[in-house]
Amino acid sequence: MKIAAAQMMATSDIEQNFATCKALVEKASQQGVRLLSLPECFAFIGEKKEDLLSFMRPIDSPLVKRYCGLAKEYGLWLSLGGLQEKATNTCSQNAHLLIDEKGEIRKIYRKLHLFDVDIPGGPRLMESDSAKGGDAVVVTDSPLGKLGLCICYDLRFAEQFLVSRMLGAEIILVPAAFTATTGKAHWEVLLRARAIETQCYIVAAAQVGNHNAKRKSHGDAMVVDPWGQVISRCGEGSGLAIAEIDLEYLREVRTRMPVMEHRRSDVYGTLKVERSN
Repeated sequence: MKIAAAQMMATSDIEQNFATCKALVEKASQQGVRLLSLPECFAFIGEKKEDLLSFMRPIDSPLVKRYCGLAKEYGLWLSLGGLQEKATNTCSQNAHLLIDEKGEIRKIYRKLHLFDVDIPGGPRLMESDSAKGGDAVVVTDSPLGKLGLCICYDLRFAEQFLVSRMLGAEIILVPAAFTATTGKAHWEVLLRARAIETQCYIVAAAQVGNHNAKRKSHGDAMVVDPWGQVISRCGEGSGLAIAEIDLEYLREVRTRMPVMEHRRSDVYGTLKVERSN
């Protein structure tokens, strides 16, 4: 079955972002995609903290329902890769919503690792100034296989990906808005490393281009197979990286290279593995 990672350039224009997402959903549907992953911040990217606080939406908001409507209208599963969910009047959570083909929210993951970084030659970004982190690794069922849900900066923490594999993940969605500086240096190599370590498909939707005067994203949305090979990627601008998911191939990779069976937890300890609700 086909899966796709979207690439787009969101701005502070909520309606234009929705129109871009709708066009990507329609294109994915026309090409037989069963699940489309939209990138982090698909609905809104502002210039300053106050912009984000004014945008925050609860999960049951009309805007979220419009995106759920897209999944239902086009008959595919839709991953909303990072919405600024309203937690309080002064704080959000970065929420990754998984929606089925009937427009129902199946699972919500809230970003564990907050991006508090002063990038050399780039901006100082402090996600914790306006957001709080989640508290659970999330793996759930889908028609394509077991999905692990992550968001952007989580990519740098191999433990989360290994726990997702231990919970049964076969495909891990990594929607992102990687900066131009960090993306050029680390994006592809980290995606391929996580695929090799977990022996999972990695589906990485991405923001791209100049969102405003202060923020630029790397792009390069891609799908990586369980052997660590990039099997589909986007060029410049908005588009889709579409790939076939082959679970028989995944099982073959795991059988021939049984790394999870070779882990020496007796030496370096075990990872905390708890199923999400």
